[in-house]
Order: sequence, then structure tokens, then C-alpha cells
Amino acid sequence: MVFVELKQIAAGLIDALREANLQLATIESCTGGLVAAVLTECPGSSAVFERGFVSYSNDAKIEMVGVRPELIAGYGAVSREVALAMAEGALVHSQASVSISVTGLAGPGGGTQSKPIGLVHIAAARIGFATLHRECRFGPLDRSLIRLRAVGVALELAREAVDFGTEGNS
Repeated sequence: MVFVELKQIAAGLIDALREANLQLATIESCTGGLVAAVLTECPGSSAVFERGFVSYSNDAKIEMVGVRPELIAGYGAVSREVALAMAEGALVHSQASVSISVTGLAGPGGGTQSKPIGLVHIAAARIGFATLHRECRFGPLDRSLIRLRAVGVALELAREAVDFGTEGNS
């Protein structure tokens, strides 16, 4: 997915946030702020983008958004459980009503058989609704490509969270 496509998805998310009168926060690990960067590249993002956290280390996840250390110890930083905790913690530690979290292994090293390079967990939380989760297995692609694909999925998942409760969805 190229940057132009990501920007189009982000612009649609920004419009949906504005229409729903919602604020968004991001909490990113392997994407290192790319979700926030794509969002803030779009005109009008300041009306809906509340803040972004980059929590590259485990300590940052714990300190910035309150991920419980035992979750990281028990499941690993790259897990469904930690992605959910990151997204939900971002809501608690911001003024936003919707959040996106991304944690994964972009490589080129650090992968294992159970957690290979290209594994990314993404969550989107919205106050009053169940937190959404996607597990992506992008494969052993180039580091930049894994990160860009994760951004695309994160933006799309956030849009799903925003669309809850609107247009008959619930």
C-alpha cells in the first residue's frame, strides 16, 4: 500500500470522526508513529486527532498507557492481549473516545516460529463498545512494507470502530 492510498483511507477516517464528533488517539509500537503521521498529513486532522503515543519499549507501554507488566510477561509485547490493553489504555490516558494500537514484528530480526517476522496485532477501542482486534501475518516482507501494511489495517480498523452505532450499525 503506497502513501497516497494510506492518505485516502486516513482522510475518510478523519471525515467519519468529524461527522460522529469523535476524537482519536494512537498508540504505536512497530509503526513508530506512522499512523499518526499519515493522519496528520490530512487537512482537518487537528479537529479530530487528539494525541499519539509511540511506545516502542515495553516500559513505555507500561508507563504511557498502563499496560500491565504481567500481560507483557505472559503473552509477549506482540500479542492480542497487549494490543487490546494498549488501545484501551490510550482511551484512559487521553481525551479521545476512539483509539488505535499497533504492536508487531517488522524485522528483519527478532522473529520466532510462533511469532514470525510480519506478525502484527492491531486493536481499535471506542468508549462504550467492544474493542476490535486484527491479527495480521504479512510474512517476511521488507520492514517498511510490513509497517505500511500495518498502518493501512489500523486505519481501516479504526474506521470500523467509528462506524459502530452509526447508520444502523451496533
